[in-house]
Amino acid sequence: MTILLQFLLLVIGFVLLMKGADWFVEGASKIADKFGISQLVIGLTIVAMGTSLPEAAVSIASALKGSAGITIGNVVGSNIMNVLVILGLTAVIRSISVQKSTVRYEIPFTIGITVLLAVLGLADNKVSRLEGVILWAFMLLYLLYLLKMSKNGENQAEQPEDGKDAGVLKMTVMVVLGAAMIVLGSDVTVDAATALATIFGMSDRLIGLTIVAFGTSLPELVTSVTAALKGKADIAVGNIIGSNIFNILFVVGTSALITPVEYKADFLIDSMAAIAAVALLFIFVVRKKRLGRLGGIVMLACYGAYFTYLIR
Repeated sequence: MTILLQFLLLVIGFVLLMKGADWFVEGASKIADKFGISQLVIGLTIVAMGTSLPEAAVSIASALKGSAGITIGNVVGSNIMNVLVILGLTAVIRSISVQKSTVRYEIPFTIGITVLLAVLGLADNKVSRLEGVILWAFMLLYLLYLLKMSKNGENQAEQPEDGKDAGVLKMTVMVVLGAAMIVLGSDVTVDAATALATIFGMSDRLIGLTIVAFGTSLPELVTSVTAALKGKADIAVGNIIGSNIFNILFVVGTSALITPVEYKADFLIDSMAAIAAVALLFIFVVRKKRLGRLGGIVMLACYGAYFTYLIR
């Protein structure tokens, strides 16, 4: 009965995530169109931060409860899954175009801060409060960059094809309700998946890097796939890159400000995998500014190899 109940909760979580993501993308993209905001900017900010709420909630709550060690596994595991699984799967469904600014600035920036996190963590096997301040400083610089890009009118959004002026209030309600459903759905899914993993005897580290990482990455998964199917490719790519940046700078940074975050030596391999994943994405998109189906298949295969390493 316990196993059946957890499977039922898992299904409920998926339903909440999928419907919430649909509303979130719809509302965010129409708000972007309404105010002439770039789809890339809306993906890198509102959508990325909204779908990163589960990672933030899990990590910050863990820090408050004195279990900050889960933060790194959750963030690094989610970032690996975001790039290799989510972008990989999205590209297999539909080829994804990538903006020049994403290739020139955001992807290299993501690689840089992932390296920074590893260096800070390995120095003394923790991310201290001072290092949390450093991560937050980079977060503020990133937000200033986005503000400047938006003011310069880079990648301006096209006007809605049907010319209809969707109500801002209605779209805002859709975004808020969608985000709430995403967070609730992710929470239910993670709890159910973790319970099932425990029943089947999986280790805490494996649960953190796979089940919890997958659960907290589900919003990015359903949002990116939904965005791609709706033809909002900038939101799909921007969501993942922005989410990874937000996970490292805001989630780890905020957790470290609350209490020093433990960085175990075992996480070095996982951090290297996270760096390699974004580097692989860069290699695939640097020339044609597009992630095709072949690239998506290779990325999924790479995650398969990483997962095999985890469970070996």
